[in-house]
Amino acid sequence: MTTNTNAFNAYKQNSVTTASPGELTLMLYNGCLKFLGKAKVAIEQKNIEEKNYNIQRSQAIIAELMSTLNMDIDISKQMLPLYEYMNRRLVEANMKNDPAIIEEVEGLVTEFRDTWKEVIKITRQQQYGGVEQI
Repeated sequence: MTTNTNAFNAYKQNSVTTASPGELTLMLYNGCLKFLGKAKVAIEQKNIEEKNYNIQRSQAIIAELMSTLNMDIDISKQMLPLYEYMNRRLVEANMKNDPAIIEEVEGLVTEFRDTWKEVIKITRQQQYGGVEQI
């Protein structure tokens, strides 16, 4: 079991260190969704410590996404208030133990993630002449 765990951890580390900036952003979105899901489960189980931990992890990812915005680009100026809104809503969800607010943020993160996936796909198609690279 330890060998499998070590191999998996090495794989995860390698996938992060070799990922493009676009792929790293996609990983951040997916991580945020994972922690939001765990926070909802923790609320259902009335595990306040676990809920708080996972909401804070989600907020840390949103903060990282905010810090990577290039404010010279118009879309970044539009994204920043949305990230700020999600962060405020997560503070509220944490205080109120409200899974509906987490679901609202999940919806936004899912939309951003799916859009980002499309951007990566289109970029790869342009970069590799229409041949999908994995």
